[in-house]
Amino acid sequence: MRTGPSTLISVDEALARINDFDAVIDVRSPSEFAEDHIPGAINCPVLDDAQRAKVGTLYKQVSPFDAKKLGAALVARNIAESVERYFLDKPREWRPLVYCWRGGNRSGAMTHVLGKIGWPALQLDGGYKDYRRHVNAALAELPARFRFNVVCGTTGSGKSRLLQELTRQGAQVIDLEQLAAHRGSVLGNLPEEPQPSQKMFESRIWHALRGFDPAQVIFIESESKKVGNLRVPDALMTAMRESPCISLSLPQDRRVALLMEDYAHFVNDPGALNTQLDCLTRLHGNERIKRWQEMATSGAMPALVEELLVHHYDPAYLRSIERNFSQFGQAKQLALADISDADFVAAARLLAAEQE
Repeated sequence: MRTGPSTLISVDEALARINDFDAVIDVRSPSEFAEDHIPGAINCPVLDDAQRAKVGTLYKQVSPFDAKKLGAALVARNIAESVERYFLDKPREWRPLVYCWRGGNRSGAMTHVLGKIGWPALQLDGGYKDYRRHVNAALAELPARFRFNVVCGTTGSGKSRLLQELTRQGAQVIDLEQLAAHRGSVLGNLPEEPQPSQKMFESRIWHALRGFDPAQVIFIESESKKVGNLRVPDALMTAMRESPCISLSLPQDRRVALLMEDYAHFVNDPGALNTQLDCLTRLHGNERIKRWQEMATSGAMPALVEELLVHHYDPAYLRSIERNFSQFGQAKQLALADISDADFVAAARLLAAEQE
């Protein structure tokens, strides 16, 4: 069931006016929502995953008419539950945007009911599919509108902490590792926080970029093409690699201390660390990996971290940074003495002041 033309709104118009809506309601199933959704949307499925599968099976194996009867009963029940659970306290002028996969039956049903109640609900024409087309097109051209400053530095130099402090001070920052829920190396997976889907990662990047002022610089870390299992969009990667660089550095012992803090989950779980170290066997051979694993098991973590820096992370960084970032040779040098909050506050203030 499609609602009348007056309730439909195009993706371009809806996203341009997204702040005008009091709620963005994604009525797709929980698994569809979990894979990706418009940032800020809430999930009010008109069919959950099991119900959607059941209706689909009935459609194929029995008849479309029987599937529609069951689907209508389930949709009506689920919409009623959503209205009771989430919307009863909303005033008459509450303005929601509703979408499903293609802007068809599921969002049409929710929009119809909300409209009949009296709310000025709008239905996203083309649904999530058109939203994805919009995001893909935007990510191909948005990065070229901005100026980037790329924060470079060997592992443990404090790049992520500097970006976090720049964010706190109001600078424009894209923290790819935060958006990807990964620290960008073989040991970079975060405990109990799986990476988002590739589509969700791209939605997060798009959402960040679209909120930025092209007149102001964006600070971003010198990531490789992949952050964990996720790929950085090509246009953003190109823009980063052509941008001015900031080379951040720390004394070696302070780098080790920072990594001991940031990777406390491995420090406290040598078994998990050793499992990840197995991934480096092809690069470093069985003998070295076995010795590193013995160091982890025996609690010699500071010495192990330093060896990983000297023999693995630093050589890999030095091989790639000058090759991939064309302005690294002219990078601004930013040396930190320690890893205290005050050190990163001072560094962030210095960088922010230079943009004024």
